[in-house]
Amino acid sequence: MLNPVKFTGPCKGFIAVRINGDLKASTDTSVETWITFKYVDRLLVDGGGTVDGQGAAVWSKANCIHNHRVCRPLPISMAFYFVTNSKISNLNMINSKGVHLKLFSCQKFVIREIKITAPENSPNTDGISIAESQDIKVRHCKIACGDDCVNMLTGNKNVDIFNVACGPGHGISVGSLGHSLGESSEVTGLHVKNCSFRGTTNGLRIKTWAPSGPGLVSNILYEDIHMENADNPIIIDQQYCPSRDCNNQAQSSIQVKNVTFRNIWGQSSTPVAVNFRCSSKAPCLQFKLQNIHLAYNGREGILKSECRNVHGQSYGQGQPLGCF
Repeated sequence: MLNPVKFTGPCKGFIAVRINGDLKASTDTSVETWITFKYVDRLLVDGGGTVDGQGAAVWSKANCIHNHRVCRPLPISMAFYFVTNSKISNLNMINSKGVHLKLFSCQKFVIREIKITAPENSPNTDGISIAESQDIKVRHCKIACGDDCVNMLTGNKNVDIFNVACGPGHGISVGSLGHSLGESSEVTGLHVKNCSFRGTTNGLRIKTWAPSGPGLVSNILYEDIHMENADNPIIIDQQYCPSRDCNNQAQSSIQVKNVTFRNIWGQSSTPVAVNFRCSSKAPCLQFKLQNIHLAYNGREGILKSECRNVHGQSYGQGQPLGCF
């Protein structure tokens, strides 16, 4: 049993923290983070052990489950703030109360061989959440959770995600962005390669609020992706609003451009396998679909793509055909 703990630098030289056994969190929900690392350079966290957030003890008590407007976030299992030239690897993370692993304002950070497991219906249990960070690599991870497997918030540059198995979960997401009308949002330089999605509610997703503050999502490449019964394999949602009191006429001010989807195959569990729901105020630009081969395994019609306010090109004899 481990109570909330903070490891705060700066430190002299290389630091290694090894977790060899099973760590269990208390049921305290008053803290933001259970295990925190701050202001450290050249840090290694590994060991092969298990980090158990014991989320099942508190999930049922969260009366505001999935109400993003009023729900107080439950504690993050492990967070890194202002950590550079560092790596976390070879750990099992299970049943976080909230987000399992969070990076904020980190640089040159590697996440490798992390296994994350939580029930599909657990509330807001994102696998990996990244914000305001640069030169981040996520490698050889297996993530099953109740929210986004990997979630990229604003301020990220040069994030490389390779060989991540996602499912169940809400896919690999950029956003949601633009919730605060007075702040600008930006994500540039994302590469997602050789990943798989199994039984997810989304696959590759970019989501922005409407209305929103200004912003930019650009230079995004998704390639060599396998979908197995994903609800929305490819989706751009610029009218993201998880609550019911939304203005359907509002438009996002965030520009999404230079996005490529290449070599994506498998099965969609919904008939709309490619859904580009972009903003009329800031249409999506420079989109490319290349070698898309998806099949629909349901009975609600034929496989199709839908486009709104998007400019782009399709290459090859893909399925579904592009709708630019």
